[in-house]
Amino acid sequence: MLPVIALVGRPNVGKSTLFNALTRSRDALVADMPGVTRDRHYGICHLGERPFVVVDTGGLSGSDEGIEGLTAQQVRLAIGEANLLVFVVDARDGILPLDASILGELRRSGKPVIVVVNKTDGTDEPTVMAEFASFGVAQTLPMSAAHNRGIDVLVASALPHLPPDEDDGAEARLSLEEQGMRVAIVGRPNAGKSTLINRLLGEDRLIVSDLAGTTRDPIRVRLERDGKRYTLIDTAGVRRKARVEEAVEKFSVIKTLQSIAAAQVTVLMIDARENLADQDLTLIGHVIEEGRALVIAVNKWDGLDAYQREQTVKALERRLQFASWAKIVFISALHGSGMRELMRSVVRAHTAATKELSSSDLTRTLEKAYESYQPPLVRGHAPKLRYAHPGGNNPPTIVIHGSRTKHIAPAYRRYLENFFRTRYKLEGTPIRIDFRDGENPFAGKKNELTASQARKRQRMIRNAKRREK
Repeated sequence: MLPVIALVGRPNVGKSTLFNALTRSRDALVADMPGVTRDRHYGICHLGERPFVVVDTGGLSGSDEGIEGLTAQQVRLAIGEANLLVFVVDARDGILPLDASILGELRRSGKPVIVVVNKTDGTDEPTVMAEFASFGVAQTLPMSAAHNRGIDVLVASALPHLPPDEDDGAEARLSLEEQGMRVAIVGRPNAGKSTLINRLLGEDRLIVSDLAGTTRDPIRVRLERDGKRYTLIDTAGVRRKARVEEAVEKFSVIKTLQSIAAAQVTVLMIDARENLADQDLTLIGHVIEEGRALVIAVNKWDGLDAYQREQTVKALERRLQFASWAKIVFISALHGSGMRELMRSVVRAHTAATKELSSSDLTRTLEKAYESYQPPLVRGHAPKLRYAHPGGNNPPTIVIHGSRTKHIAPAYRRYLENFFRTRYKLEGTPIRIDFRDGENPFAGKKNELTASQARKRQRMIRNAKRREK
């Protein structure tokens, strides 16, 4: 296991900026307003002699109620699992009573503490550092995380506090396959995404609240279940554009769409008590556009009676005809029903999306499809489909070579998609078919006559003129 360093402090002191600087990423959402980070956010720092995990936490506001209270619970969980605590304060604000209160809680944990005085750029640094020296913490470091100043000193100061090296690099070097399949959990606000991940993990890893928009950063969580490894990505809820007002929420939506692109399988969470909204269909459109496998999880299913369930199923079948290949699973994230079927569907979708196909088998399947139903004539000629080969996976891509393929109707493309899907059992994933016309080697070239052909042409012209006379 890699050692863990937790970043703790008041809201808006620069913890997420420091997290991004340490992990050399832009994974943590950063904005000039308090309370942007709420859940624990993990990343790996490779800047020192050995890698370690950095945990970005939400700001402690001193309140134990509402979202602030749930955020505080997540911070305390991070404190409990950390080997070292980095207490981040704001040089421009000076020492506030809340800072002293937080430091007291960190000291009571018994963990080593380093104080980072952030935002020292543009201040009288000696005076600022003298003020924070009153904390009595031996390692109190000046920092400007936004300008990467002081990062190396922090890393060098942190390493001696970490437990002995036990091949920490092994976890940091895990390949994408060893980290497991990447599964993004997406949906509208308050659909139950964080509740689902907490249920799968068996712990309150993510903040859950009836308040829509609780999650903002995409949170990556490792899971091992039934002998398989997963990286679950909890994302912010996506609403209609007209209702996305805060700049932070707009960036959260962008991060969600990026998470779909980074995932191998996307689970779309739908609230069974609400009708399928246009925003749900838009999210499915993004998933298909990215070519990602898709499982639709209808949550809060236990709260519907028999008639409501029947009407919900009919509505889903009617509105999801364009993605009829996606598996629909009915679950209750709160009570745990449907979890096994959901994870089985995720595995099947991932298997289909990453399936390796051979050129010879694809060509034989293409021949059978062509014999069963040929494409309509184009200007009196039928398009010819000669052979096929794989063009990649996730999504499965089939490249078909032939002639006049540019004029093949969309209906025939769908026929081929369904034929290949049935033949290879590609459940839960979109399929892409790429038609390619065989190039005409004589296109654009003038037909040069041989000497004998030129003489023959002259004779034919003379004979034609004589007959005219």
